[in-house]
Amino acid sequence: MVSMSQTPSPVHVPLSILDLVSVSTGQSVAHAIEASMKSVEAADALGYRRVWFAEHHNTSAVASSATAVLVGQAAARTKRILVGSGGVMLPNHAPLMVAEDYGTLGAIFPGRVELGLGRAPGTDHITARALARSDASPNAFVSNVTDLHDWFDTGAAASGLRAGVAAGSRVPMWILGSSTAGAQIAAHLGLPYSFASHFAPDALLPAIEMYRSRFNPDAPTAQIDKPHVMVGVNVLAADDDAEAHHQFSTVQRMFLSLRRTGGRDALLPPGDVDGNEDELAMMEHMLRISAIGSPEVVVAQLESLVEQSGADELITVTYAHDPAVRIRSQQLTAEAWGLSD
Repeated sequence: MVSMSQTPSPVHVPLSILDLVSVSTGQSVAHAIEASMKSVEAADALGYRRVWFAEHHNTSAVASSATAVLVGQAAARTKRILVGSGGVMLPNHAPLMVAEDYGTLGAIFPGRVELGLGRAPGTDHITARALARSDASPNAFVSNVTDLHDWFDTGAAASGLRAGVAAGSRVPMWILGSSTAGAQIAAHLGLPYSFASHFAPDALLPAIEMYRSRFNPDAPTAQIDKPHVMVGVNVLAADDDAEAHHQFSTVQRMFLSLRRTGGRDALLPPGDVDGNEDELAMMEHMLRISAIGSPEVVVAQLESLVEQSGADELITVTYAHDPAVRIRSQQLTAEAWGLSD
């Protein structure tokens, strides 16, 4: 058998990481955050392009509520990798404060901070009402993103409001989405687009097609001159297929817990995946954009996803009860994908 190191590495799209700072049973939030930072340090050394932190609230399973704080910590502990939000759920925030937070980060870590923006609340309806600071409608979202662009450019929005710490930072912005609505907004604004197919696979291809066909490089907010798509995918690589699927049962159990309790349970260890027919069907459907197995299997599945979607990049999501399993998966995937080549 020819080893991976003896086989010429194919040309692959860049790989990135989406981190939700998962909290395992028996683990404190402090330990979960430290494990996340260790994962970011490993990703930096392995050649991943970027790591993003996803905003979530009112859940015991993840600790990625304060994205700007996590971005600052991750950037301070790495040298090369881009660090950002995946994303800031803009309706939860005053846009001026977002500009000031990320403008400050951009000043401290020039050229390494990104701002991914979404319209979803990242939580349940009750918590969303408690967090709400701006309008979640598409028109209001576009207006707020336009203000952010202006604050990161000149420091002043059309309203006259200023964000002096953001002026000139030119923090790159992305639009996140899980439907064609987000694709339309990203295309209209001339911004790169990241699709959350790792948990919402249904509209992946229609959204990408809409984004590419309607992309406006001449928009006042445009930061790129042609469409650029990043696609989310669950990844768990292990030394063999059986071990990978065993470890992935943690993810399956997490999705079943989300349906039953709304996220009140911490991340469970690998084990039996018990559920009724409807629950298991829901879980399998939501997780169908996944690459699970040995490094060779994971590479083949990622290549298939790129071929089907035409993705310019992939952003990987790896949950594991044991932080060492997550870092091992990152390492195996990076080596098999040829990130260090």
